[in-house]
Amino acid sequence: MKRTPLYEAHLRHGGRMVEFAGFALPLQYTSIREEHLAVRRGAGLFDVSHMGEFLVQGPEALPFLQWATVNDVAKLRVGRAQYSMLPNPQGGVVDDIYLYRLGEDAYLMVVNAANMAKDLAHLRHLAQGFRVELTDLSQDTALLALQGPKAAALLQGLTEADLASRRKNEVFEARVAGRPARLARTGYTGEDGFELFLAPEDAEPVFEALLEAGATPAGLGARDTLRLEAGFPLYGHELTEETNPLCTPWAWVVKREKDFLGKEAMLAQACRERLVGLVLETGIPREGYRVLSGEREVGRVTSGGFSPLLEKGIALAYVAEDAQEPLSVEIRGKAVRASLSPLPFVPLK
Repeated sequence: MKRTPLYEAHLRHGGRMVEFAGFALPLQYTSIREEHLAVRRGAGLFDVSHMGEFLVQGPEALPFLQWATVNDVAKLRVGRAQYSMLPNPQGGVVDDIYLYRLGEDAYLMVVNAANMAKDLAHLRHLAQGFRVELTDLSQDTALLALQGPKAAALLQGLTEADLASRRKNEVFEARVAGRPARLARTGYTGEDGFELFLAPEDAEPVFEALLEAGATPAGLGARDTLRLEAGFPLYGHELTEETNPLCTPWAWVVKREKDFLGKEAMLAQACRERLVGLVLETGIPREGYRVLSGEREVGRVTSGGFSPLLEKGIALAYVAEDAQEPLSVEIRGKAVRASLSPLPFVPLK
């Protein structure tokens, strides 16, 4: 397994290491519930150095990215970021990404760890004919995510940058604990917070400084329960090469007024199923569990787990467009009543 620059630090702090996307990462340090609630009520710190980072630059970076992504890159000003997706020719999703505009003709794209090689090959193929240069910065970049309602106040004690003036989806350079960093007011938990792009050798000193300042180390387990409560997708579950994003709650990211790869195929597909949120009366739903309407199977759970805030099982599931309530989820042969829920599952600031 690959190791992030924080591998030894995770061991020192009691991280229970597991394999994820080819990397050794902490599943948890104490308990998933404790780390989850630390993020919702205070500030949690994640090592997300396994994510991929690509620099896209050149005089035709903008038209290239307009073609390669579904969101409107032309609206992205320097110092701003946006959530987006890489479409395929069939109207499905190669990956979901975050795009940061660093300069007039320079953009940083963050992609999912499991898709790095696939995404880079896809982008390089699309780049043929554009005056654009793609550089894989993944090996040279460490990435931390400080998330929670107290994240800004905690981080402010370690930087001279005025964090209060920085809005959501803003990206800027600053020094943190004396180390150069690129900060972005973004994250994957539904809470306020910052992601810190660092040189690999600076990751451990900044990680330790944030912990000393009061952040709680958090692992993959809490990261997943937090994103599920927030109603965020996980690639390979809610989004795939066969998924039409227009049939999901994230259809807003697809800007139909511009051209992009696979647009005609995407728009031509009828939505025979829709992605919904479910809250269960009892039990914990898991990926692949059947969703029922009476005796009829109408869908499958794509992500499921226990919500520490609701103290109930919650799930994201694709269900047939004509599915009627009441619905249930089959758990070990028993149909458990499930109620449709708006997303996010819990109130977020």
